[in-house]
Amino acid sequence: MSTSTNIQLIRNATLLINYAGKKILLDPMFSSKGAFESFAGIAKNPIVDLPMKIDDIIKDVDLTLITHTHIDHLDPEALNVLDRKQKLYIQPEDLDYFESRGFKDVEIIPCTENWEGITICRTVGQHGSGEVLKMMGHTSGFVLQHKGSPTIYIIGDSILTIEVIMTIERFKPDIIVVNSGGAKIPGYEENSILMDEEETMRLIGISDTATIIAIHMDAMDHCHTTRAILQQKANEMHVNKKKLLIPKDGEVIHF
Repeated sequence: MSTSTNIQLIRNATLLINYAGKKILLDPMFSSKGAFESFAGIAKNPIVDLPMKIDDIIKDVDLTLITHTHIDHLDPEALNVLDRKQKLYIQPEDLDYFESRGFKDVEIIPCTENWEGITICRTVGQHGSGEVLKMMGHTSGFVLQHKGSPTIYIIGDSILTIEVIMTIERFKPDIIVVNSGGAKIPGYEENSILMDEEETMRLIGISDTATIIAIHMDAMDHCHTTRAILQQKANEMHVNKKKLLIPKDGEVIHF
């Protein structure tokens, strides 16, 4: 396998990351269009189909990272097909969930973990604010580092917090993956549970020279920020097209 770095958006928050010669799967959601419930009363989710076959996604995967177990990051279809013997890195709150489902090589990532020459650091996200945060629970992100490869910070489901800012200051990532869907839960409409277009612009402002990859849009019915809305805001703010990348489902970004 090539040691070059590339990131493929599958759909929503599901990524394939080719990094330091390893194939890493993030937050697999493999359900077909309309397979499970609506979150906002608009349409059943996901609202779009997968852009490729599941077998092609999971083929030769070396490691799976799970930020948290909400259905739009880990769904029943993914649970059915994931190899129970494959290495799985998770957050502490989800250990019982995976062990009870028969996964044999599940490990809680501490601050840093060395796997196959790749340093992986689990970071903390904040999945909203106020009362809705109590319902949303814990979520994590990951930083990937390898000598000769770009440092990647995957924020996960989070609003923009001091912890996110401090992670950027500490690791100085070359690439930041942000979930920019501006998702909201009915009854808690005043508080987004993800960054929206405004917070993504703020993130860009504090991201130094990092390339921003914005995902988690146009796939779930509770996400109010679309690719078109985010791009329009970026145009209004005169954001360089090389600074903010908004991939389509199935698109591969090479570094």
